[in-house]
Amino acid sequence: MMFRFPMLLLVTSLFAAAAGAAEQEALVARGDYLVNSIVACGNCHTPRDADARSISEMHLAGAFQVDRAEFTAYSPNITPDRETGIGDWSDAEIIRAIREGVRRDGTIIGPPMPIRAYREMSDTDVRAIVAYLRTVTPVRNSVPRSVYNIPLPESYGPPVVSVADVSRDDAVAYGAYVGNALGHCMECHTPLVRGAPDVSRTGAGGNVFVKPHGLQLAAMAANITPHPEQGIGAWTDDEIKAAITQATSRDGRQLQPAMPFYFYAKIADEDLDALIVYLRSIPSQPVD
Repeated sequence: MMFRFPMLLLVTSLFAAAAGAAEQEALVARGDYLVNSIVACGNCHTPRDADARSISEMHLAGAFQVDRAEFTAYSPNITPDRETGIGDWSDAEIIRAIREGVRRDGTIIGPPMPIRAYREMSDTDVRAIVAYLRTVTPVRNSVPRSVYNIPLPESYGPPVVSVADVSRDDAVAYGAYVGNALGHCMECHTPLVRGAPDVSRTGAGGNVFVKPHGLQLAAMAANITPHPEQGIGAWTDDEIKAAITQATSRDGRQLQPAMPFYFYAKIADEDLDALIVYLRSIPSQPVD
């Protein structure tokens, strides 16, 4: 009889440990999905070879270079390397960098990191991303600091305290979450005014990307509003999905980067369906 209470404590502790391990495993799996599909972190944070192909052994090790008149940006190393990556960063510091654009030393992260979109990322999903990044193979890779010819904001807004999960039962709201907070689609597909997206023309396209991902070409963001001629209003759901996941336009043309097709090919059907519902709900925009 005297051993029953300690034994009960032991069994309870074992169940709690198993539940905690299962929760952490699910969190890492969610982070793996987000990083390697819709959020597409490797599209910028994994360096590329001379043929613009991602270097697999340098997964998320940074140093991918983006050259524009306004800046020369180098993506940071976000592997758990303690000297050149984020191995010494706390979870809170990583989350602050993602959602508020503030490094652990207090400096502001500049473009092309889509901080305005990531501010809307839920607590669950940003924690999942951090949990997954902790599991990535550390890579020692020292990255230069980015150089900006434009002033960076003092902040992207007030501190992000907490962001609730978006219900999947509301297809428009969840699709907006997928397309903005996660996929940051509108960061590229919305015209810019003084460096910031013109929200009055959300999805109208027109932004030009010069030599994206080191390729010898230029690409223009398409109009992804429901405009019947200039947008995707006449496209079927399957045609929109093919454009997102297979880089194939409805007329058979092969679409070009900077759209991260390799990652978007892994987006779950549920997320794609919600994203399309959202795209069909935004105001139709003609191209100027």
